Amino acid sequence: MTHAYASSAGLTDPGLTRSQNEDGLLVEPPLYAVADGMGGHRAGEIASRDALVALFENAPRQADGNALGRAIRAANRAVIESAAKSRTRTGMGTTLTAAMVDGTRILVAHVGDSRAYLLHAGELTRITEDHSMVADLVRRGTITEEDARFHPQRSVITRALGSDPDMAADLFEVTATAGDRMLLATDGLTSMIPDDYIAEILAQERDPAEAAAKLIEAANRAGGYDNITVVIVDIDDTRASGLAPARGSRAAGRIKAARMLWVVAALALVLLTGWGTYSYAYSRAYLIAEGGYVSVYRGVPGTFAGVGLSWLERKTAIPVDRLTVPLQERLQAGIPFSKLSDATDRVTALQAESAAAASSTVSPSATSTPPPAP
Repeated sequence: MTHAYASSAGLTDPGLTRSQNEDGLLVEPPLYAVADGMGGHRAGEIASRDALVALFENAPRQADGNALGRAIRAANRAVIESAAKSRTRTGMGTTLTAAMVDGTRILVAHVGDSRAYLLHAGELTRITEDHSMVADLVRRGTITEEDARFHPQRSVITRALGSDPDMAADLFEVTATAGDRMLLATDGLTSMIPDDYIAEILAQERDPAEAAAKLIEAANRAGGYDNITVVIVDIDDTRASGLAPARGSRAAGRIKAARMLWVVAALALVLLTGWGTYSYAYSRAYLIAEGGYVSVYRGVPGTFAGVGLSWLERKTAIPVDRLTVPLQERLQAGIPFSKLSDATDRVTALQAESAAAASSTVSPSATSTPPPAP
């Protein structure tokens, strides 16, 4: 699964030996995160998903270390409460490494052995410290970093979400430079390839999505023994506005829609022709809530000069009320994408989230009505 924006990208892959992917990622600028779930009977997948949903719903509007720490604690409670719902989830947990980026200021909250790195002038620096048995041995000088990558107990972590109601995350604040690159990764990457090779790939491939794909490919070439997840963010000096509405709110959705229309207007003025506007709109796509279900459209939300620039592609069977509240609010205004394939990928992800929500909720009386035929 791939999530990509102009200056960031996230990619997750099951690897070559695992039958399912228990990793998860979040790319919702300025918030980014990776999670590596653990537990049998798909409990690890549920743990990472629940942690990321709770993180997204509780994250601050701006880069605030204390507020980010509280969001991590909310994610921890969510995993603990989810585990209590079923005996098959007993003992489930997840790592979580989250970052908020505000210009060149980076806040990181971290639990477990997923990692955050910063690439500056071709040199890769690790921001976080692993909460694991082998990391403790490295810090004591008992083994080397290279030994740790192959140690038989390298997967034993000493801190995770879901294990302790009083769990606290490590918090870091880093001042970067415009042009630097941040990497978040689960141990499916870092246990397979060394840091210097990671740095080489990050430095050589400037497109975040391509760099993410090459890191995944390198980990799989090295064996792909675990799920692999990476998030890459290119740092610039654009600061987040202090007056920005909450991410996922209706106001934020309306602002995005308005900005999209201004882009269409500017393009039309440059091209001095209506064909340019039509071509631009037709190349884009968006998801929107209609009749309680998610619909996929080509074009842009709203109208331009009183004319709608959108074309229905399909109506899905994804009930909006099974999605997270922030997503429900964003879908009211429409979630734009730069191309139809990105919107289709998001629909696939939402179908999985909806199915997981339905399977984890026991409600014999609950029924759903399929959307009307397109």
